[in-house]
Amino acid sequence: MRPRTPLAGLAGLVLVATGCSAEPEPAAESSPSPEPSSSSTTEPSPSPSAERPEPPEEPDLPPVDSPVSLPAVMREEARGELDGSRLRQGEVIEETDAYTRSVVTYESRGLTVSGILLRPRGDGPFPGVVLNHGYIEPSVYAPGQGMAREQDYLARAGYAVLHTDYRGHASGDPASDLDRESRLGYARDAVTAVRSLAREPYVDADRLGMVGRSMGGGVTLSALVIAPDLVDAAVVHASVSSDYVDNLRQFTEPGRPAEAQELYDELGGPPSEDPEPYRQLSPRTYFDRVSDPVLAIHGEVDDTCPPVWADDTQRALRRAGADAQLETYPGEGHTFYAGWQSMIERTDEFLTNRMGDA
Repeated sequence: MRPRTPLAGLAGLVLVATGCSAEPEPAAESSPSPEPSSSSTTEPSPSPSAERPEPPEEPDLPPVDSPVSLPAVMREEARGELDGSRLRQGEVIEETDAYTRSVVTYESRGLTVSGILLRPRGDGPFPGVVLNHGYIEPSVYAPGQGMAREQDYLARAGYAVLHTDYRGHASGDPASDLDRESRLGYARDAVTAVRSLAREPYVDADRLGMVGRSMGGGVTLSALVIAPDLVDAAVVHASVSSDYVDNLRQFTEPGRPAEAQELYDELGGPPSEDPEPYRQLSPRTYFDRVSDPVLAIHGEVDDTCPPVWADDTQRALRRAGADAQLETYPGEGHTFYAGWQSMIERTDEFLTNRMGDA
């Protein structure tokens, strides 16, 4: 992980109004994959690598118009409120020839969040990667659900993998309606997951990555604007839009109109009446803060998260000066079947190249 660029400030994530619907996780296929086309408990004291410098008194941060906004969460980050905790070990679920898979919990701004940790065999230090899963109805969500294939592949490739469940899922503390619908709570949990994983003695805190799928892609983009230099590289698979309103109209308004109305009431009206609160929930608005390399991978026939969203996000990232790449896969929809092996190998390659050596 790069040296942290601290800020300072006031009170107050993640991007998306509501995420893509979950699809069943198919088994990884070994058939040939299409080639992508590129377009350009008390918390212990942190280890020295996890310590943060004192923030400056006058940070250069966007103004806060609402506590329900990315700029408000940026100020929580600046004050050190998203530094996480040591991972607390729970039940060991599985032991394989390559890794041990366990339930863990960590602290995220006063709440307990659960997750699944895959620790490779050996002493390490291992590069670390946090996985942010896509939308799965919290009432039916099971621990570690959503990215089983990615968990196994990356752990076998030698990464310490922390799959966050997010607040309000599995055995974590409940999430407020506003945290859930704004995705701000999930973004907080992604940032604190990275910080918590970096505290573990078997993890190399100078080699950290993040991978998000679908709604988790939006969570990842929000985490990158909240905490610049959080990781060394990030990858998003089949991501939702970086514009909050796209997701609101695609998922929340048609599927959960009561929740959409509650959001309008909180933010002072729908986007058609006052677009500014929704701009402040969109990571795209703050892409000039992205300092970590980003790879987006998207299927060309994705009808859940339309490919135009990936194109628009790529253009916005590049326009803001970010180190961003987009690779599209012919014939692949939202879940990725034949192309999954090629996609995860490309993900591993990108993370490895951008993390560098220990």
